[in-house]
Amino acid sequence: MSFFDKIFGGKEENKDQHTIWKTIENEQDLAKAIEKSFQHKIGIFKHSTSCFISRTVLKNFEKEINALDEKPELYYLDLLAHRPLSGKIAEDFEIRHESPQFLVIENGKAVSNASHQHISADQIA
Repeated sequence: MSFFDKIFGGKEENKDQHTIWKTIENEQDLAKAIEKSFQHKIGIFKHSTSCFISRTVLKNFEKEINALDEKPELYYLDLLAHRPLSGKIAEDFEIRHESPQFLVIENGKAVSNASHQHISADQIA
């Protein structure tokens, strides 16, 4: 891994990322995630793949989640690749869009949301 990959997050970032995340890539994925929220809380992480701050927050959040005994059901949205879907989430849950952003959904409603350094596994644990 090069020096810049260590600082800015290289290709290895994606290896661990998919072990705890289910991806949201279309409205059907979002609908399935929301449906799951009627069984138990779910989390949606909206991530800007080009932003160093977002990447840092994501890595720190993943470390917190990996330290938990019980893993929550988590969904990942690449908001640059799926910007309209990110806007739909903001509109449907009446939460101003931010990046990075983590929403906790329960019974089809956002019960918690945070952005930047306020994102924590404590929101869903």
